[in-house]
Amino acid sequence: MPGTRWIRLLTENDCRLEICTDPKTILSVDDILALIGDRCDGVIGQLTEDWGEVLFSALRRAGGTAFSNMAVGYNNVDVEAANRNGIAVGNTPGVLTETTAELAASLTLAAARRIVEADQFMRAGLYDGWLPHLFVGNLLKGQTVGVIGAGRIGSAYARMMIEGFKMNLIYYDLYQATRLEKFVTAYGHFLKANGEQPVTWKRAATMEDVLREADVISLHPVLDKTTYHLINPERLAIMKKEAILVNASRGPVIDEVALVEHLKANPMFRVGLDVFEDEPYMKPGLDDMKNAVVVPHIASASKWTREGMATLSALNILGKIKGYPVWGNPNQVEPFLDENATPPPACPSIVNAKQIGLPSAKL
Repeated sequence: MPGTRWIRLLTENDCRLEICTDPKTILSVDDILALIGDRCDGVIGQLTEDWGEVLFSALRRAGGTAFSNMAVGYNNVDVEAANRNGIAVGNTPGVLTETTAELAASLTLAAARRIVEADQFMRAGLYDGWLPHLFVGNLLKGQTVGVIGAGRIGSAYARMMIEGFKMNLIYYDLYQATRLEKFVTAYGHFLKANGEQPVTWKRAATMEDVLREADVISLHPVLDKTTYHLINPERLAIMKKEAILVNASRGPVIDEVALVEHLKANPMFRVGLDVFEDEPYMKPGLDDMKNAVVVPHIASASKWTREGMATLSALNILGKIKGYPVWGNPNQVEPFLDENATPPPACPSIVNAKQIGLPSAKL
C-alpha cells in the first residue's frame, strides 16, 4: 500500500501492524486464514480477495471487529456474512472520483486517436514518413459523449469531455443529474456569449437511446444483477460503427466474448478498457485486437488517490477499534487526508454501519 502515513496513524495509536509480504498478487482464503491467526483486531484487504463467511467468522474468533477494503467498491465482500459476525466493513469513497474520471478520459483519447497503435508502430521502426492516411482517428470536438451512470465519477468524466472538447452530452441514469445538467447549461451560455457553438445536454429515456446516439460511450454503473452484461450483442449492434466504448467501472458490465466478436467485425469500432470480466484474465482474442486499448485496472492509480485510499482504510480500522462513530458523509473525506492535521475521531466510511448499530458522527 503506497505511502507511510497510514502506517504512522496505526502505530502511533498503539496498534501492532502486521504486513503481508507474500509475492502472490491474489491471496487465497487459506492464505488469509493463516495471516489472521488466533489474534487479529482488524484487517485491511484488497478487492482481489474473497471475503465471505469463512473469513469473517475466523476474524471474529480472532477477536476482530473491522475489515476495510482498499477500494470504493466491495463486490468481493459478502456484507451479510460480515453483519452476522458483527464485523464493520469499510471502503474508500470520496477519494477516487477525479482520478478515475481522468483515466476514463485518457482511454477515450487513446482510443479516438489510436495512440497505442501509433506508439507500437514507431517502436517497431515502421515509420518512414508522413502519410495522409496514417492512423486516422476520431475528432472529439463537437461530437456527442454518452454517459451511462451519471454519479460522481460519471459526472466528473462528462465535465472533462464537455469542457475539454466541447462535446454534447446524452446520459442515462435512474436519477436526474441536476448539477451536471446545470453545468452543461451554464457552459453552453458561456460559449454562446463568446461566439461559439453552445453545448447541449439530454437525459435519455432509455439506455438504448444513449448507445444509438453517442459517438463516445463511457460506462459508470454499479455492478449488480441488473447491470451484469449490460453491454451485450444486441446493444453492441445498435451502436455506431465508429463509436468508442470506455469501461473504467466493473468488468462484468460488458459481455467480453461478444465484445471481441464485435471488434473483429467492426475494425473502426474502438474500446478502452481498464477492467475485465474475469480479472486478471482477458477473454480469448481481446489481446489481438488493435482497436482495443487495455490497461490493468489502474483507474485509481494516482499517487494522491492510492495514498488516500490507504489512509482511509487504516482509519476505518482504527476508528472501529477505538470505538469512534462513523463519519456523516463518506464522500467528504478531505479532513482525513490533510497530512498536516489530526484526522477527525471517526471512521471515514463503514458500509454496514446501520446493520451493526454503529452511531454516526456529527459533522
